[in-house]
Amino acid sequence: MDKESIGLNVPNILLPRKGVDLTKWAVVACDQYTSQPEYWETVKSEVAGSPSTLNAVFPEVYLEDGDGEARIASINAAMESYLADGVLEDQGPGFVVLDRSTSQVASRKGLVVALDLEKYDYKPGSQSLIRATEGTIEDRLPPRVKIRNNAPIELPHIMVLIDDPERTVIEPLFERDLELVYEFELNSGGGSLKGWRVDSESDVESVAKGLSALSEQSVFDAKYGVTGKGVLLYAMGDGNHSLATAKNIWEDLKANADDPAEVMDHPARHALVELINVHDEGLEFEPIHRVVFNVDTEDMMAQLDAFFGQEGSSVVVESCESLDAANRRISELGEDANEHRVVFVTQSGYGIVRLRNPKRNLEVGNLQAFIDAYLQEKASQVDYIHGDDVVIDLGSKPGNIGFFLPTIGKSDLFKTVVLDGALPRKTFSMGEADEKRYYLEARRIQ
Repeated sequence: MDKESIGLNVPNILLPRKGVDLTKWAVVACDQYTSQPEYWETVKSEVAGSPSTLNAVFPEVYLEDGDGEARIASINAAMESYLADGVLEDQGPGFVVLDRSTSQVASRKGLVVALDLEKYDYKPGSQSLIRATEGTIEDRLPPRVKIRNNAPIELPHIMVLIDDPERTVIEPLFERDLELVYEFELNSGGGSLKGWRVDSESDVESVAKGLSALSEQSVFDAKYGVTGKGVLLYAMGDGNHSLATAKNIWEDLKANADDPAEVMDHPARHALVELINVHDEGLEFEPIHRVVFNVDTEDMMAQLDAFFGQEGSSVVVESCESLDAANRRISELGEDANEHRVVFVTQSGYGIVRLRNPKRNLEVGNLQAFIDAYLQEKASQVDYIHGDDVVIDLGSKPGNIGFFLPTIGKSDLFKTVVLDGALPRKTFSMGEADEKRYYLEARRIQ
């Protein structure tokens, strides 16, 4: 099977040696709990004195602390020491198939593989085999490039989706007699994780064969009712900016290579990811909400009305007694293709923004367009939040406003991206914050 044609690489995965406390080793993705430093301080206290991926990643909650250079140097030093001291051991070529339980689901299956960055393009209008599902903000890449540039290893929180309704790629591996390589409880309410080694030629070829069948142009065209479109085999789920960072570094390596042919074998050509079937019962799409800080809410609502008025849309704002009351009101209003509704919370209470004749297809697209314009004129900040409780807590504080957004149907994701291109950034999340991928497997990239 020609794995290169489907962007698949069989990596040499690194795992902690026997005896390392995996509950302390694995920590949640660095782009979670960005407005809750207390979460990360608690994790820091819990893993202190033990090998931990916390020492090898840069939690985004600390990005504005002004000590970035020192943190990055410390991250690289930790990675080097974990390699030199044998904390990480090479498992040989192969995949890891895993089963994750979370606070929300009993089982979510995944497969850790490496993907070829030659098959990935995050630019708008891309027709590449690996594709972004949301807009990529290039201004967010330089700090990540700085972190990864001199890193000897990668620790992915990237989750990539495949559209495999017949369950031909990942699920059959659970019927095989595979070697268990880890089983442990994740910290901070993350659930539990089991992983099995996938390294026999037959099992690796089974994965490649399943992916190859999904990538057939005729199968793709029939599935989505399209012609003349490039095959989308891998759709970004989580970690889009991390994969874009890896792509940028790879392109720079190629551009500066003394031997263009030799550089194609460089390990930075590939990136370690977890594949998940979008049809997995344990995968739920959650909305990503918005909280805007340091605002005059009356002024903001006036600006919102003016912004959409200029587009030919109209806005009505209703007050509600509670979040439940707001959701009941939306149910009472019923479906209306010409109206978008977004619930909000402030110090004064709850409400609904009703936008008539919206110019964008998704609620998140309209709201994000307004927020982007508003922030250009105001000294306010926005954060992207998982979970209603956090929105309520932050949005109800003085000077803040929280917006609750609906989610998109996961069965519609691939077709939407194929037909319309990338969605607005931060449109959806694969589960709640504590369901995000934990750093565990590693791979050399130098």
